[in-house]
Order: sequence, then structure tokens, then C-alpha cells
Amino acid sequence: MRTAAASTDTTVPPRIDGGLLAASRGQLLAKRALDVTIALSALVVLSPVLLAAACSIKLTSAGPVLYPQERIGRDGRPFRMFKLRSMRLDAERERSSYLHLNEATGPLFKIRNDPRITPVGRVLRSWSIDELPQLLNVLHGEMSLVGPRPPLPEECEHYGPRERLRLLVKPGITCVWQISGRSDVPFAEQVRMDLDYITGWSLGSDLRILLRTVPAVLGRQGAY
Repeated sequence: MRTAAASTDTTVPPRIDGGLLAASRGQLLAKRALDVTIALSALVVLSPVLLAAACSIKLTSAGPVLYPQERIGRDGRPFRMFKLRSMRLDAERERSSYLHLNEATGPLFKIRNDPRITPVGRVLRSWSIDELPQLLNVLHGEMSLVGPRPPLPEECEHYGPRERLRLLVKPGITCVWQISGRSDVPFAEQVRMDLDYITGWSLGSDLRILLRTVPAVLGRQGAY
């Protein structure tokens, strides 16, 4: 089992400037317009996929189709993030029984072949279909299409000053490390990539990440 570190790097001053934190009102409105336009379009185009996935979940396992999970958003505010349920109904209660199998670094908890995942859920995760309901979070304004992934509350308990900098911006559905190996990327590298994204942000960088997300999803590297 890998243990959680309080901070991955204490040598870097807990401060970042520029980029997304210095974006003008017009730039932020453009980012929001991009979010809403693409999220609405994706929901319409992918509605048959969502319907088929929902029916598959309902017909093969007990429990609701949607799984609302508390996550931490911008400025440390909690919100309910939506996913298609990919695990058994009692998966959260079983988590402590599998901590010794953890393959992730830092405060993360990931098992490549997690026994709590249903057969349908494994397919949904492999193609990132379980993440599609987060488009609703984007429309609601809690998330952006691109940004650091929103952490679980228990993960934030292990954050140091450097990791907390990720919470200065709105979380996203996709990000740099999501298109660079996803769960295979070590936690410290995830943090570095997120902070580099924030400081170097432009609307063009969001578009590039979105374009690269499609082949990353189809490639399925680190999707578990």
C-alpha cells in the first residue's frame, strides 16, 4: 500500500501568478462560453450513448444510474459531481478492505483491477463514458471543460500549500495529465502539470487540450 504524503514538494513557494488567475473578464467569459457551447452540443450528440449506458447499468446491477459524489471545487467549496455508477452499490463501505491494494501515489486511491467495479462499469470507465454526466456540472457552473480534476475531501486533507494551489481555479473534466496517461501519471507530476496549466493558461491551450482529449479517450491509456 502506498501512503499519502502531506505535500509532494515543500521547496516551491506556495504562490502562482498570471495565466488563468490573471485572466480578464472577457477571457473568462470566452472560457465560459466555450464550456457551455461544447457541453450542450456534447450532451445532444452523446445522448444515445448516455441512454444506452443508463439502461445497461439499470439492467445489470442494483442501485441508481447516477452516482453523485462530493468533490472539492474552486476555493475549497464542496459540490456534488455526477458520474454514471460504475461500482457496486456498497463500494464506498468496502473501500477500507482494499486499501492495501492501492496502486496510486500521494493521497490518491486507485486499483487497476478494482473488484468493486461492475462488468458494465469496467466498459464505461475504459471509454470514459462514466464521466459524461459531468457535462451537467459544467452547465451548472461548478466545473469547466478544462481544469484540474476535482479532488475528494479526504484527498484534500493530505494537501500541502503547493497542492492547494490547484483549488484556486474551477475544476475540469479534462486536463493536461488526463491526456498524458491519466491514472498512470504520478500524483506529484499531476500537480506540476496542473500548476503549469494554470500559469500558462490561454483559450488556445483549452482548445488544444480538448482536441487531444478525443484521441486520449480512444487510446484508453490509464483509464481505470
